[in-house]
Amino acid sequence: MPEGNEIHRFAERHAAALAGKRLRVDSPNGAFPDAEILDGRTLKSVEAVGKHLGYVFGRDLIVHVHLGMYGDFWEGQMPLPPEKGALRLRMWSKTDWVELRGATDCSIFDEEKWQALLARLGPDPLQEESDPAPGFAVIEKRATPIGLLLMDQTIFSGIGNIFRAELLYRARINPMRPGKEVGRDALKKIWREAKTLMRAAMDDRRIVTTRATDRPHPRGAVQDQEVHYVYRRHGKPCFVCGATIKKQEMGGRTVYWCPECQKV
Repeated sequence: MPEGNEIHRFAERHAAALAGKRLRVDSPNGAFPDAEILDGRTLKSVEAVGKHLGYVFGRDLIVHVHLGMYGDFWEGQMPLPPEKGALRLRMWSKTDWVELRGATDCSIFDEEKWQALLARLGPDPLQEESDPAPGFAVIEKRATPIGLLLMDQTIFSGIGNIFRAELLYRARINPMRPGKEVGRDALKKIWREAKTLMRAAMDDRRIVTTRATDRPHPRGAVQDQEVHYVYRRHGKPCFVCGATIKKQEMGGRTVYWCPECQKV
């Protein structure tokens, strides 16, 4: 599932290409039947919050997109490419086009429904004005493992499985530790690093969380096998201490950690 960095990247790119322009809109596979309502309208803005996108054509004409596990966008410059695959939504101007496939949701929200969605979401590290204090306050009261709390989009929005694993490793916190035992200083560090690492990941669609000094090859370009400390590195040695990285299921997803660097 795309994490917040990818969602914000889509918002920036699609706004730059299409916002302020009168668009053609269709749904080649018929899975977005309201496409004809938007056809010929001007896209005013593209908003990103956590893992949600809003394409604003009017106060009560907001296309909500949640990519889920399998959704993705294709994009490019005109002319339109041949229709291919389960093409759910297509938007294009005289110069640029965007195609959506496989999303969990693609539907029109009115302003009330959009605001209700935003009200349910926690602070987003990629929104400069986001205040993490409400999220900290929730975590400090909960006995739930921090590994589950970081994936709860009502606490912090946009953090997914990769950043969950890597942020906890960098903070040296075991994912099974109860939220109320993490501490405010550690939560502040997690928030700061989420802002920095997620913003960096927007630039090139590559999530790199390791520090150069911890990599087997500290100089030169980051090698693919060195971009993460623990995510999908189960059974391999920790870059820092050499212990074997572990994994287990948590809340329907796989969590990864180092048993030495991240003791409970």
